[in-house]
This record gives sequence, structure tokens and C-alpha cells, in this order.
Amino acid sequence: MKRLFPYLLLLALVSEVWAEVLPPLPQTQVVKLNDHVYALLGPLELPTAENRGYMVNSAVILGEKGVILVDTGFSHEIGEHLKQAVKTITNKPVTHIINTHDHGDHVLGNNAFPGATIISSEQCKSVMEKTGYEWIGILEQTTGRTYPNTKPVVAGKGYAPGVHKQVMIDGVNLTLWVPPGSHTATDMLVYLPQDRILISGDVLENQLMPSFRDANVKNWIGTLQKIGTMQISNIIPGHGPLMQQADVKQMLNRMQTFYAGVEAGYKQGLTDGEIRKQLDLTEWKKLKYFDEFIGLDVNRTYLEVEAANF
Repeated sequence: MKRLFPYLLLLALVSEVWAEVLPPLPQTQVVKLNDHVYALLGPLELPTAENRGYMVNSAVILGEKGVILVDTGFSHEIGEHLKQAVKTITNKPVTHIINTHDHGDHVLGNNAFPGATIISSEQCKSVMEKTGYEWIGILEQTTGRTYPNTKPVVAGKGYAPGVHKQVMIDGVNLTLWVPPGSHTATDMLVYLPQDRILISGDVLENQLMPSFRDANVKNWIGTLQKIGTMQISNIIPGHGPLMQQADVKQMLNRMQTFYAGVEAGYKQGLTDGEIRKQLDLTEWKKLKYFDEFIGLDVNRTYLEVEAANF
């Protein structure tokens, strides 16, 4: 043991030095929408060793006594990073967290805010209990690091499917909307009616190829149609720059045409690979990470169409 001690000490020192030389996380772009709502815009990227999984948009809503934070990032480390961004806005503590869906890049920073009340859809709460550690594995695999401080922390309060409910949280009037499963079966959107601001999670993404990994594409189209009827001045999407209703219309048109093209190909007896070759993907190719997601998205839509026509 005495012989091992110098080596263990050296290993500890090396680990400490390595932790110190890690580059800082990418900067958060803080955008003030009004005197009590701010967007925290993260990088428009996939997880990498450099960004350590920081790739999400969050929102800060100032209440009477504290902060309502919508989505907390992919790790405890990113949650702490967002906490520092909040401190550039206000000295109020984060007292409430709203999770827009279960994907790890939006929820695994929850445990950086001990004592905060966490709110989500019921489905998000249920799915996180089953898959939270799987998302930590995805983060570690894609960034090449371990995250020992990151643990899934689920909501204490969940809202049922179909809920469209006005609530008062810390003096702020919010509408919590749980649509039919769209980007995921766990989605919940946050609307501030007085401000006409929508915080959408990944139901809306800007300039980025959406992932249909856990999607119901037809439901998603229906949700976008309903968003298009809302009185909205600003949208904080799950990823990418702020959006307006014109951007929602573009996303809706892309997805309607996409679904219709896959459905038509299926009814012609084509495979998903054959359908991909005949789809007009001009508008989709303008989106970041088109090549990474188009195959998955065609296949997922094909399986949905097949199930609907079985």
C-alpha cells in the first residue's frame, strides 16, 4: 500500500489538473424579450467533446420571489452553467423548473437546482424514471467523458395528456399545454398569454433538422397547426434562434409535404429507401444536420404510415 500511495497521489493530481484545463462551456446567448422573460440560447450543435452536451435553449421567467427556469440542459455541469447565466439577469433563486419533454439534453441539469419544484407532463415524469440513465450513457458516449454528478431528477408535479391549463406560479400566469404526443409522447409547451410568448421545447426547432426518433409525425403536424392559430409575438424553440409565426408555417409546410410524400410512396408499394430518393427534400437540405437525421426521419415516418394503414 505504501508503494501504491505515490502513484495514487499522482493520479489524483493528474485528474485535478485535467479538470482545470477543460475548456469553458460555450457561452449562453441571453436575449431579453421583456422585463420578466429571457431566452437562454445554447449552441446549435449536436453533443461533442468540446460543448460537453450543451446544445439546448432554456427560458427564464421572473416571478415575484424566484425564477421559473424552463429546461435545464444535459448534465449537472450544464445546469450549473445555466445557473450562472440566470445570475447575470437576477439575484432571485431558481425556485421552479418546467421540463418540456424527457430527452436528456433538456432535463438532466435538474439536479443542479436542489429544492426547486419541478413540473412536467405525467408522461415525461414516467419516461424519465425509466430512461434517465440511458440518456446519461448517450451523453458520455458522444462526448467521451463521464458525468458522476449527473442524476435524473423527475418532476414532483405532472400534467395529464390533453391538458390545456392556466396556472399561477410565483405570481406569473402561465398556460401549460400537453398536446397529443408530437416530438415525443412527453411534450409540454409553456405559453405566457399576457406576453404572447410560447416556450415550445423541441416541438419547434429553428434552422436545425428535427429528430423523429420518438415522434408521432401526424400528431406533430396537428400541434403545429394549433400553434399557428395562437396569438404569439415570440417563440423560444428547443433549439436554434427565436421564431415567429412565419417560421412555424414554414416548419408545418415542410412536415405536411414530407408526411404526404412518404404516405404516397408507401401506397405505391415503395420501400422507405425508394421513397427517400423520390421525395423533394430541397427545403430540408437547408437545415443543419440534414445528413445525420434524414434517414431516421424517413424510416420513422414510413413505420408510422405503415401502422396507420395496416
